[in-house]
Amino acid sequence: MEQKFIKPPVEVRYKRELDALKANDNGRKPENWYLSPKSVKDFILGRSKPLSLDGEYVDITKKFFGNDQLVERCIVTLAGSRGLMLVGEPGTAKTMLSELLSAAISGTSTNTVQGTAGTTEDMIKYSWNYALLLAKGPVKEALVPSPLYLGMSKGIITRFEEITRTPAEIQDSLISVMSDKVLNIPELDEDNLLFAKPGFNIIGTANIRDKGVNEMSSALKRRFNFETVNPVKDVRLEKQIIVNEVTLSAVADKVGMPVDTDVAELLAVTYHELREGITDSGMKVEVPSAVMSTAEAVSVYYQTMSDAWYFEKDRISLSDLTQNLNNAVCKDSKDDLEKLKGYYNTAVKQKAEKVGGLWKEFYETKKYLK
Repeated sequence: MEQKFIKPPVEVRYKRELDALKANDNGRKPENWYLSPKSVKDFILGRSKPLSLDGEYVDITKKFFGNDQLVERCIVTLAGSRGLMLVGEPGTAKTMLSELLSAAISGTSTNTVQGTAGTTEDMIKYSWNYALLLAKGPVKEALVPSPLYLGMSKGIITRFEEITRTPAEIQDSLISVMSDKVLNIPELDEDNLLFAKPGFNIIGTANIRDKGVNEMSSALKRRFNFETVNPVKDVRLEKQIIVNEVTLSAVADKVGMPVDTDVAELLAVTYHELREGITDSGMKVEVPSAVMSTAEAVSVYYQTMSDAWYFEKDRISLSDLTQNLNNAVCKDSKDDLEKLKGYYNTAVKQKAEKVGGLWKEFYETKKYLK
């Protein structure tokens, strides 16, 4: 029986693509990598021609929409000895990119530390089975490996999400490991040094606007190559991301309603203009303090589509879209509500008068902003 997941790991979601790339991979490959750097790049950015696998052709789809050169630099970094740190605004697909890189390089994307204010050194390196520890003392059998230990022992990527939400002294426990590629386990009398196998590296992510951020020390920063993942600037590209991600979610959740590309475009334009503070006609609008990310736009659209599907509506409701947009934009500050109302009363109104159609219907839903 096929196993179902609410959110399948990347290596499960794109298994056929990874298998096809592996079967046809003849590129130069760092030791212990699942795919060569060329194939890793193809997996993330897609390729124009399908690949043969078991007598069938498999399309390799584009999964990351943004700076292609950034992806290539990330791959080259991970082939070396320095870690990779992905920084940027929340919702710019840093986590997705780290998952894609890990799945293609190591064959798994789930060896992960989730950074929080409560993250401890044990959660990163290793802990102990206390029943065995009491019975046998500090022996290797009693050691419980954490993601960093697993990454070093297996030669795979360790992902460290939201690293700057972790206390600074916990972050700094990575410094010696990243410098020497050795983990010291002082409790053990024998085999107290774990040497990292080839293929091991660390991918960190950090949001630059998060509250409660702990600044990384300069010593730790020197162990990483930093890459900034910027928000999507192209409205057409943002629309495509919304369509792609919502379609994948709908298939996974068995939501049988097709994506309305016109509504996706309207939402992409709305998010783009609120994020940039200027409309396509040159009109200035106030920028909300909330993060107007593409990930949020995907969430707003999918929530609206799910409402239409489960409550058996004929089509996407723009009144529901406005209410979901209102909740997303105004969750942090009441001041953002006035900015959103201002956008409707100026930019949306202008489009309603000039373009009509969907924009007119969208403008008429402003009464739901509250």
